[in-house]
Amino acid sequence: MEPTESQGPYQPRTPPMTEDDPVVQWLLRGDPAIRWQVLRDLVSASETEVATERARVEHEGWGARLLALRAPDGLWADGACFPNTAAFAAATARALAAGGPPPPFPSPDAEPAEAPTDLSRAGGQPWTATYRVLLDLYCLGAPPDSPVMQETAHLVARNCRWECDGLPFFAGEEDCCINAGTILIGAYLGVDVDPVVQRLVADQMPDGGWNCWAETRPAPGSFASTLDVIGALLRWERHTGGSEEVRRARRDGEEYLLRRNLFRSLRTGEVVNPQWELFSYPPRWHYDLLKATEYFALRGGIPDPRLAEAIDRVRAKRRPDGRWLLENTHPGAVHFRFEEPDGTPSRWNTLRALRVLRWYEASAHSGSASQAP
Repeated sequence: MEPTESQGPYQPRTPPMTEDDPVVQWLLRGDPAIRWQVLRDLVSASETEVATERARVEHEGWGARLLALRAPDGLWADGACFPNTAAFAAATARALAAGGPPPPFPSPDAEPAEAPTDLSRAGGQPWTATYRVLLDLYCLGAPPDSPVMQETAHLVARNCRWECDGLPFFAGEEDCCINAGTILIGAYLGVDVDPVVQRLVADQMPDGGWNCWAETRPAPGSFASTLDVIGALLRWERHTGGSEEVRRARRDGEEYLLRRNLFRSLRTGEVVNPQWELFSYPPRWHYDLLKATEYFALRGGIPDPRLAEAIDRVRAKRRPDGRWLLENTHPGAVHFRFEEPDGTPSRWNTLRALRVLRWYEASAHSGSASQAP
């Protein structure tokens, strides 16, 4: 769940947990990125307490470590989505502007300008370049109006281009999942991404979903792509006030997921992918039931009855000590890991699951019909 601002913060309607709760105490021994969200979402601390703790994200722990890895030009790992691609993206932009063909994509075997610090899961998609790190900082809740984050926004807008056609970072590119992340980052940092929003609306498929593969081959909607897009549209609506066109597209995307109970085939009723019951952090672009139910908790309102089975499966993963485990960490080089190893208690997943259950249990039995905003 995103660390929302005044445009629509998480507001549970159950009594807050207390700081002497053993799970809360364990959470509060974590990184500042965990602590400020626990204070806001679970114990209902004062705005001053929350803001004070959130300010530490930039200077301590995970947030400070990521910011320390930023290059003077505002980039991480010398690329937008992939490391060591900045020169290629700039050359592509120049070639296309001159009417020529783009240069060949850099070989993955080329000597890297900056090696990732953790190659323990090498072979998967790298998570070290600018786009991925900005999404991490967004989830950590580094204050977006701080000088370093505003400087980063300015530098990325000036210096960062996508590997796809050399397009400027905040103009987005052709992949709907990447464009969804671009909208999250732009809304978070206060950058205009309205044209990217309009592209996503235009890319919606007849079944109400989205699919990042639709650019290259016929494909139905995708659970993962659809969830990423509606999450981005919701964040943009709360940042800008939104539009009826975008709200309608988002609701149609929600309906795509709800008709499938978030994890079942519409045709057969079978579970689409058993791995969706394994909860990773960060989930990246991948889909799972904790990530999906988080979206609906963030959206708020009375829970749709079709969420019940997915919520039950999230609840069932809670261990006797009140915590949830880290599972299914997605492979790929990272600067460092927020938590490890899989199979151990996860502060991130525990925080996220508790937020979902507080929202659901506060309203699921109210007897009212579902009311999507």
